[in-house]
Amino acid sequence: MVFLGLRHAAAAVSKRQELSIATSQQPDSIAGRIVGAAAMGVVGAAALASLAAAALTVRVARKVVTPPTAREEDITVIAVAESTIALTATKDSLLPGRYGLWFDQGDGYARVGDILSATATVVTRELLSVEFGVLGAGAKARLTGWFYLTPGELGYPFENVEVKTELGTALAWLIPADDPGENWVISVHGRAASRIETLRAVPVFREAGYTSLLVSYRNDVDAPRSADGRYSLGDSEWKDVDAAIGYAIAAGARRIVLMGWSMGGAIVLQAATRSANARYISGIVLDSPVIDWASVLGFQGSEMRLPAAASRAVLAVIGNTWGKRLTGQSESINLSRLDFVARADELVWPVLLMHSDDDGYVPSTSSHALAEARPDIVTFDAFSVARHTKLWNYDAARWTVDIAAWLAVLPRPAAAAKG
Repeated sequence: MVFLGLRHAAAAVSKRQELSIATSQQPDSIAGRIVGAAAMGVVGAAALASLAAAALTVRVARKVVTPPTAREEDITVIAVAESTIALTATKDSLLPGRYGLWFDQGDGYARVGDILSATATVVTRELLSVEFGVLGAGAKARLTGWFYLTPGELGYPFENVEVKTELGTALAWLIPADDPGENWVISVHGRAASRIETLRAVPVFREAGYTSLLVSYRNDVDAPRSADGRYSLGDSEWKDVDAAIGYAIAAGARRIVLMGWSMGGAIVLQAATRSANARYISGIVLDSPVIDWASVLGFQGSEMRLPAAASRAVLAVIGNTWGKRLTGQSESINLSRLDFVARADELVWPVLLMHSDDDGYVPSTSSHALAEARPDIVTFDAFSVARHTKLWNYDAARWTVDIAAWLAVLPRPAAAAKG
């Protein structure tokens, strides 16, 4: 998720050539002046080591808040037959279930199904379809929880609609219930994803009588760019979800469920606690959510073998005014406001929380902590083998039953009751 593509950065930044590149982008910085002095033999090895750590911290901090232009493809296609595909074995490619397979940097997309055989190095799966692109041996690919690409594939009527945000028009898909009424769900995708990610949830909500609004938010390809072009990890994106809440209310919604995947979880928690229309919210569904960014960045830093101090430094850079010049942010991020373990007492809505303990990107520790802090409102289903945002893919039946059962007993919000 956040540090995809930085797995090898820690070693690379320590090389002097890369260090020079990193610091030359900020010639007026203290780091830049130190490098210049080092070139003249003034600064010793210890200072260079400190500088390397500082450069890495800045690079990671920028990566956290900058929308990626490419995605890491960590799987190689070994062989393709009419109905089977062989892939290099990774934690993701060895997951049971059905998944999307992006390849050739997004130029191709296929769908894969059950595992037919597996060794320590190769896994052979069902090849369900190749939607576009030329899939062949040697192609680089990545497995994704996305499965459907358009709402038309679900077989339901839908509309392309526009949500007016403070930055401009954000595109959304509106998929009405069979008998449209006051029940709506607003689905919010995660970091570096798109509203395509949320299509999986439409059938279970529609079966329960909910109209689905699948939204985009600032810095998506389907939404306006913010002034700085940077993520704020939910601290500003919530405003676009709030605009979607207003859209839904204007269209007759009186009972609104907010659902968020990954960073989308952080966004909907902000929307629920900061929206002037919170009285219309009846509940929150979270899939592999970010509950607390400090734990996420700490975990991913350890995956990169960064010292704990370096991960804390990343938080300091993105969370303080002085760090804006280093990351390109217009505003620093209020990380304490994004910590819903600490803010657990402020939640007043029923929450369905689903997270896998082997997530790999967003650790489930904060989800467990929130569930333990608020057993009165949180229904928690902890998966053990599903990875990040792939719970539906791994076990669609269980995931669907979770949501359907929770919706069946969801109380009406005060605004709906008065209506």
